[in-house]
Amino acid sequence: MTAPARSPEQRRRDVLERLENDVDAWVATADPETGTPYLVPLSFLWDGTSLWLATPASSPTGRNLRSTGRVRLGIGPTRDVVLIEGTADALTADELPEGLGEAFAAGTGFDPREEAGAYLYYRVSPDRLQAWREANELKGRDLMRGGQWTVGG
Repeated sequence: MTAPARSPEQRRRDVLERLENDVDAWVATADPETGTPYLVPLSFLWDGTSLWLATPASSPTGRNLRSTGRVRLGIGPTRDVVLIEGTADALTADELPEGLGEAFAAGTGFDPREEAGAYLYYRVSPDRLQAWREANELKGRDLMRGGQWTVGG
């Protein structure tokens, strides 16, 4: 039996709860020359407006993010999914806002600053955010467009 559809306001609250408490996302990028998709699981930190990722600068994900600046993230199980399309900016550990490196390490259990290879951090600014559980929530699944919430809290 399918649960009743949540209101858009409840979905937004549920999305924010997931962003604040989940740690991992599927991160999709594409090679700018061939269009070949690349999908990897990465840990993230939500700072209230942006998601932060870290990956080796030389990885396909890192190269794709720096080249195109476009990314799509999937958070949660397929029956309670949050999909985020956004733009990514690359930063070195030295360029991070104060305290973000420590917050990322504490929140994800992984500190890229301690890794031997060259890691970059990527600030993902959401442009579009969708959330739904079942088919009855497909209508109204867009909770953010153009980087702006379409529904209040």
